[in-house]
Amino acid sequence: MDDPAMSQSLHRTLKHLSQAHWLSPVVLLLLWEAGSRTGLIPERTLAAPSTVLETLVGMTTSGELPINLLVSLGRAALGLAIGVAIGVVLGLTAGLSRPGEAAIDPLMQIKRTIPVVALTPLFIVWFGIGETPKIALIAFATLFPVYLNLYSGIRGIDVRLIDAARSFGLNRWQIIVDVVLPGALPALFTGLRYALSISILMLVIAEQINATAGLGYLINNARDYMRTDIIVVCLLVYAALGLAADALVRLVENRALSWRPNFITA
Repeated sequence: MDDPAMSQSLHRTLKHLSQAHWLSPVVLLLLWEAGSRTGLIPERTLAAPSTVLETLVGMTTSGELPINLLVSLGRAALGLAIGVAIGVVLGLTAGLSRPGEAAIDPLMQIKRTIPVVALTPLFIVWFGIGETPKIALIAFATLFPVYLNLYSGIRGIDVRLIDAARSFGLNRWQIIVDVVLPGALPALFTGLRYALSISILMLVIAEQINATAGLGYLINNARDYMRTDIIVVCLLVYAALGLAADALVRLVENRALSWRPNFITA
């Protein structure tokens, strides 16, 4: 039987550790605020946390931040949807077919070695400076992690599971639907989480291309007027988007993989 005293001690230790995780960020904010108020950190270099908070509240109540945030979310969502869709199709084709692997995987490996940021000038030449190159950059950057993880997940299925399915009389299509795809689902979610992180990163880069709205537009204007408070606000929003996206995928993953006996839900 478990010792109640030991359990309570462990609980207190874990609680103290969780509280300690907030200590360093709070100290950093206090030092940042003190440095700004004493003049050690000039406002043109970095605005104080209190100023950033005031700017955040003002931009939110005025509607400036929500409107531009929706524009950025639309770009990221559309680019991510296109990238994930293409990645899933290519991953399934290469993972389930030897000819598909021979045709697709070499091209994807070549694509992996090309920095997506380096394609920005070429995308501008091809698609102009409107919304298309922004969405194309996000889509192009997010398709590979989805493809690679799904492809690896399919090829990593235990052969004994497939042999067992065949012994029960399942045909090829039934094996794919009932054995291979469910087994590759965890790998797909891993690729999706990577793709979400990359989509936020590429959104920051893509919105530097002649944006007339969005978080990147706000950052460009703030840079011209040396408004570091607005820049920090937008960076915080980018970070919040990444955390929210990852939390959403975790929630879906917990529900989709609840059938796994060894899967620990949050």
